[in-house]
Amino acid sequence: MERGGAPLSGGDRAPAAPRQTILFTGHMVDAPDRPVPRFPATRVAAAARRIAAALDEIGAGPEDLALTQGAAGGDLLFAEACLARGVPLRLLLPLAESEFVAASLLPVVDGADWRSRFRAVVDRLDEAPREAPSALGPLPAGDDPYVRANLWLLDSALAFGAERLRCICLWDGGGGDGPGGTRHLVDAVRAAGGRVVRIDTNSL
Repeated sequence: MERGGAPLSGGDRAPAAPRQTILFTGHMVDAPDRPVPRFPATRVAAAARRIAAALDEIGAGPEDLALTQGAAGGDLLFAEACLARGVPLRLLLPLAESEFVAASLLPVVDGADWRSRFRAVVDRLDEAPREAPSALGPLPAGDDPYVRANLWLLDSALAFGAERLRCICLWDGGGGDGPGGTRHLVDAVRAAGGRVVRIDTNSL
């Protein structure tokens, strides 16, 4: 797999060398037919409070840069909390935006509301979400779009130095539903020397 692609540039208002580069990875809100609950909609408010507290703990602010995908659940809670604190935010989507909405927003409980929250976040960004197929090229045969997106997020953060890297994750500690999940990015961040702040969905 080809790693990363070009780091963020061109029209970004984030500092040229952010004080911290804050990645977020975490579970989507459960779909209505999920057999074993992992992040039910009843825990969204508690997750939002814990994510906000994690950002406050590391002193997140306008001198930092935040990166995530924007899926329904943890990603959007993180995005909203960053915007509330004036943290420059970039969304890196694994798919074209219309496909991402269909795959990562609409299938969950209250999917239409999450789509509206996504649009509200996008409307406040300095630039439109970047889409992997456009930024990185067509997905090579046999590769997974979510694995590629995780590595793209990580490479974009590491462009500013591993010592600046922080990762907040909303994670039950288990494996994912498929390739490129939360565990994959957390493991990659740790291997790169970044600091991980974990919010356990089981404790919400």
